[in-house]
Amino acid sequence: MIPRRPKTTAVAAALALAACGGGARPAASPSSPARPATTPSAPALCGPLRSRVVAHVAAPGLTEASGLVLARGSLWTHDDSGGPATLFELSTRGKLLREVPVPGAVNVDWEDIAARGGTLYVADIGDNAATREEIAVYRIPPAPERIALRYPDGPHDAEALLVDGSRLVILTKSLSGESHVYTARGPGTLRRAGTLSLGLGEAVTGADARGRTIVVRTYDRVYVWMRRAGESIARALRRKPCTAGVSLLREGQGESIALAAGGRSFYTLPEGSSPVLREYAVSQH
Repeated sequence: MIPRRPKTTAVAAALALAACGGGARPAASPSSPARPATTPSAPALCGPLRSRVVAHVAAPGLTEASGLVLARGSLWTHDDSGGPATLFELSTRGKLLREVPVPGAVNVDWEDIAARGGTLYVADIGDNAATREEIAVYRIPPAPERIALRYPDGPHDAEALLVDGSRLVILTKSLSGESHVYTARGPGTLRRAGTLSLGLGEAVTGADARGRTIVVRTYDRVYVWMRRAGESIARALRRKPCTAGVSLLREGQGESIALAAGGRSFYTLPEGSSPVLREYAVSQH
């Protein structure tokens, strides 16, 4: 079993709310045709959010929820390191629908889950001691497929997985707040594709992407990016994010996040017995 991590309190100052994508373009000259705007608008999630407790999830086998994604109309989650190689399917009201064993899989340190359509991707990427020469992502269904991966520059701890078409995107975790972005299209060596600098204490514990919205969470906050049309996730993450209008500190050891359709709300599920499923949504004025 991978050693348990201590709870972490973020100490960085809050990032200023900012529209994603940089400054405005200069006006076109009279002799040149006007260019269409390419900068995404500020994400709605970066305004005030309202939160609600959806349910206390009654799933005796789920004690260390570490990932969460919305797919096939359900929420899917799993246990942390050393737990069963099992997925838990929940309704969006927090009811346990079923437990789904993953044949042939081993939960060394499952840290996140992502989806592309009806296909689920389970990230066995946790490595607190940074000693694993090989990590893995399980692709389900039909039959579970283990995608073996390694870093080009030695082991890293990581807790966040995104799926971008045929590309896997992994974000490493560090209490320094610096997170490296790695990508791969299949088994083999990952490629380093960028770095996030979120500030001291802002360790990345989960991520999700849906449509043009990307969210990356730490223990206390959520960072938001908007993708341009046709833009890769790795490239979008090179811009400065804005910060969702809510604090997650009261959740305790919270590591998961799942975007809902439309990019105007997200769910979280912390560790612990009978964890509280919460939804955070854009406030209606």
